[in-house]
Amino acid sequence: MLFRDLIALTSSSFLTYRMRSFLTGLGIAIGIAAVILLTSIGEGLHHFMLSEFSQFGTNIISVQPGKTQTQGGNVGIFGSVRPLTLEDANAMRRLPYVEYVIPGMAGTAEVKANGRTRRTMVLGEGRDFSKAFTMKVQSGSFWTDEDNEQARAQAVIGSKIQQELYGNQNPLGSYLRVGGQRYRVIGVMESKGQILGMDMDDSVFIPAARALELFNRPGLMEVNVSYRPDVDADTVLKLLRERMIERHGREDFTMISQEQALEVLSSVLDVITFAVGALGGISLLVGAVGILTIMTMAVTERTAEIGLLRALGAQEKQVLALFLGEAMLLSALGGVLGLAVGIGIAQAVHFFAPSFPVHTPWLFVVLAELTAVSIGLMAGVVPALRAAQLDPVEALHAE
Repeated sequence: MLFRDLIALTSSSFLTYRMRSFLTGLGIAIGIAAVILLTSIGEGLHHFMLSEFSQFGTNIISVQPGKTQTQGGNVGIFGSVRPLTLEDANAMRRLPYVEYVIPGMAGTAEVKANGRTRRTMVLGEGRDFSKAFTMKVQSGSFWTDEDNEQARAQAVIGSKIQQELYGNQNPLGSYLRVGGQRYRVIGVMESKGQILGMDMDDSVFIPAARALELFNRPGLMEVNVSYRPDVDADTVLKLLRERMIERHGREDFTMISQEQALEVLSSVLDVITFAVGALGGISLLVGAVGILTIMTMAVTERTAEIGLLRALGAQEKQVLALFLGEAMLLSALGGVLGLAVGIGIAQAVHFFAPSFPVHTPWLFVVLAELTAVSIGLMAGVVPALRAAQLDPVEALHAE
């Protein structure tokens, strides 16, 4: 049997049973479309979360009060946590390889200006906040004095706060009240939008020392340390740990580098993407059962044809290749249809909802099509073996 004859015989069954072939391939198409759509959403979420998380900047180590660990019982006085202070932040600032140290505090308060009131997020930050993070001051500047108890009552406002409270007026040099205290506006932040669900444009930035007083807190929520990009994060972590243990007497704090946080987040999102893809892959099993059923019926219906092929000299391996080729071609065409439907729906979702994260890597497309062909191959093995092992004489007598 020549190769062109094998192709002609393989494709003839599709032309003879068009509707049956279409419905069988549709089962594979639905499974592939589900896999592509779900993995596109999962991968889009992956990229979205990583990009959102990375917007705060790179080469950042966060130092937080309290040691993340599991205790077997009540540890009494030894379990108390010493708060992070501005003095701790100043001590970190003097370490080698450290570029910026930003003490942090957050809360909500009422902001008043020009007879208007708005409740918003108030962030107590260090003077180098805009330098360490990927956030820029559009007009004016951040405060330049030290983060001590005598920090001046100065504020930098987000672009939305400017629009809501000042309209078209220039807010620089004016005064606004934050939680009942008067602050002088010295800067307006460039529009940043939302980061991890927090609207940075609807925020007011004040010195960390003022935030501690405003919210009546004994210590900082965290201290972010920006280090030189040419230095390994473990080196800086070691220096920070030694300095903090020297000040606190023990390790009652937690340090998380940007690299560690991104690795953990990436691994979690990879699991989510795999899980949603696996859910879509369940429908491929239904398509595989459909191919197995149709190919079994095809062997039964074409028993006489198989006997004639064997009588004319076709070998068992050629008959086996004929039915395996039909199963693989059927699943491959169904896979192409599923890819077109899945990618089309994903792009339509992104077109009508641009903010919805959707991303379809080409690797997923290739793997999905290879999976479809593999499923057709596995589902067609048993019927093809049955066809190849038929006795030619008995097959010729079949009706």
